[in-house]
Amino acid sequence: MSFSLTTTAALAAPLSLWAVAAVPDAWAQRFGPRMAVLTNALAWGAFGLSLVALLLHGFGSAESLTLVSFGLPFGIGAFTVGVYVDAVTVIMLALVSLVGAVVSTYSRNYMAGDAREGYFHKWLMLTLAAILTVLVASNLLMFSLAWMATSLCLHRLLVFYPERPAAVLAAHKKFVFSRIGDVSLFVASLLIGATLHTMEFPGVYAALAGQTGPLPGTLQTAAWLIVLAAVLKCAQFPFHGWILQLMEAPTPVSALLHAGIVNAGAFLVIRMSPVMSLSGPALDTLAVIGLVTLAIASLVMLTQTSIKVSLAWSTSAQMGFMLLEAGLGLYSLALLHLVAHSLYKAHAFLASGSGVDGFRAPVLPFGHGAPQGWHWLVAFQSALLMTLIAGFLFGIDPREQPALIVTGAVVAIATTQLLLQALVLEDNAKLLIRATAIVGFVCLAYFGLHTAFEHAIAGSVVPAQPASAAFEIAFGAGVVVVFVGLLLLQHLFTHLQGPLRQAIQVHLYNGLYVDILVTRLITRLWPAPKRSASASLG
Repeated sequence: MSFSLTTTAALAAPLSLWAVAAVPDAWAQRFGPRMAVLTNALAWGAFGLSLVALLLHGFGSAESLTLVSFGLPFGIGAFTVGVYVDAVTVIMLALVSLVGAVVSTYSRNYMAGDAREGYFHKWLMLTLAAILTVLVASNLLMFSLAWMATSLCLHRLLVFYPERPAAVLAAHKKFVFSRIGDVSLFVASLLIGATLHTMEFPGVYAALAGQTGPLPGTLQTAAWLIVLAAVLKCAQFPFHGWILQLMEAPTPVSALLHAGIVNAGAFLVIRMSPVMSLSGPALDTLAVIGLVTLAIASLVMLTQTSIKVSLAWSTSAQMGFMLLEAGLGLYSLALLHLVAHSLYKAHAFLASGSGVDGFRAPVLPFGHGAPQGWHWLVAFQSALLMTLIAGFLFGIDPREQPALIVTGAVVAIATTQLLLQALVLEDNAKLLIRATAIVGFVCLAYFGLHTAFEHAIAGSVVPAQPASAAFEIAFGAGVVVVFVGLLLLQHLFTHLQGPLRQAIQVHLYNGLYVDILVTRLITRLWPAPKRSASASLG
């Protein structure tokens, strides 16, 4: 046992929140406003401790602290209660604790006067405590148990209004998928322990440090199970429906879920990089699933009329992009994406009430009609040129980082949209100059932040082995085709009219009906309560 200020702060952050478990539900209910003040103070205290850990540790060497250890049978190592602190840990700890503290502050006014106000704040803190425990866990088994606890605590919040059948049905779907993911992660942990004879993260890293060639069958199976757990946690297609239907839970729950909990799938892949980087086909499959999900979710999102449902589809798409980056071995980009998405989505949900103003605001018109062919050519070439220049300035080598070239092409395609709008408005030179400057800034920021995160977590992840040349070429082309297709379809859908548009919109609005089949299966396994007549009339 070796205490330091860093490990002590990292340990105290979740531990201080777990103390709320000692408060009986009846007491929390009776003293709701006091519970709100107490939990909010604890949440900000946890953020302060996380900030101390970040500032003290920086991006130095990993540290670990073991409090209790129990030997396990069959040579699979030991179950340890302790903390593991590296660059990934302190970044995620500061991020999630900040989001949790902001959500807690928002909840004080949002839930004020609710009959179960104290109960809500108690389980909000316990959910946050479980997430922080996942981040600091030093042992695979402890990691798996905290992973399960996160879902179980969250379930209490998802069924906060048990009289709402839609909310209960969505919680049931989430519960079933989470249990499958929990079992997958638990079995993967046991397989890793049985193969490497350790369940400590430092031990796993050390045991696989010199690994060359394909993984043993048990570790390859563990990698596939980790992929399954990540896909289920991140609401990837076709297991995405539950995240769209949790809107009847209180808004702070949606904010914490979308900004902190679903990101755990990407964190799992990053944390398990010693296994995943050597898994080959499993990592490739993760990238393919991410690409399919982001393509479908991006199209469906365009047809949604509810702001919060549209944000939920956006989350599914962003998670797909994040897992695509992780599947390509771009762990630094996946972590950067995770940080940016968490902050954006927390703000988007907490400010969803004012989102209607955005839809009422005037939209920038496309000049005198649709973009012409030369508009597309100039916009894409300009965006691609600025992307290449930015990549060159930050020393990106296509031969050594082919996967990064693929994501760079995505940046070029995304920024093409901005230049396209400026080019169509031919009489507005100032707008074109401004758009060009913004595109240049985005490209520099993208590669600059990637370089910064890559240096920050260099000692915390294991670089992925390059995929086969055939897969890299085929998948890279597939990514480009998907994003170009999404850009073209967005413009085509804007100008398409008549029955064809209506048919496409109906099918996309219903998510291609995939979730309907999943819902029918879940309701057979676990029926949701029926809405009473009085509730229906109300």
